[in-house]
Amino acid sequence: MFFVRKSNSGGVEWLIVGLGNPGDKYEATRHNVGFMVVDELAERARTPVQKLKFRALTNTAQVGDAKALLMKPVTYMNLSGEAVRQAADFYKVPPERVLVISDDVSLPVGKLRLRRGGSAGGHNGLKNIILHLGSDQFPRVKIGVGEKPHPDYDMAEWVLSRFIGEDKRTMDEAIKRAADSVECCIREGMDRAMNRFN
Repeated sequence: MFFVRKSNSGGVEWLIVGLGNPGDKYEATRHNVGFMVVDELAERARTPVQKLKFRALTNTAQVGDAKALLMKPVTYMNLSGEAVRQAADFYKVPPERVLVISDDVSLPVGKLRLRRGGSAGGHNGLKNIILHLGSDQFPRVKIGVGEKPHPDYDMAEWVLSRFIGEDKRTMDEAIKRAADSVECCIREGMDRAMNRFN
């Protein structure tokens, strides 16, 4: 039986962190799928993520059966750990209940990969969170955004491009499935979620 230890500070039990870059310029780009999943969870909870706190846009919401802080850091991707660290310290949330949602260029568009922890795999946002938490043992949901079209293609240009056509339809579905996987992880535990969504 899986249960979440209730925090006694009247605070939150989980941090759910979507990675991305703030601003209209970056909206709906490959690098911002983490933000899109947090927006989907916020919509389900009817809780807009708009309060600026801990260097992130935040709001508390019921996710699965736990009280969570939804976060979209406004620090830019490569400094995401600063926001995560502030919130984790404030609510005394351990790394194993900091769930991070990010893009992954090594996975096909729309494919999910859930992991308990591990290296950053070259992702600057994850790298910075590992640095600030002092641990790589935090759960994550990675969403495939596809490999760049050819080796000479600039990686920054690729991750800051938008989804079009079939890729966009695939990604719209993947965002919903990723939100489902976050709810499943909190409600039933990471093993169950990995079995169902990987």
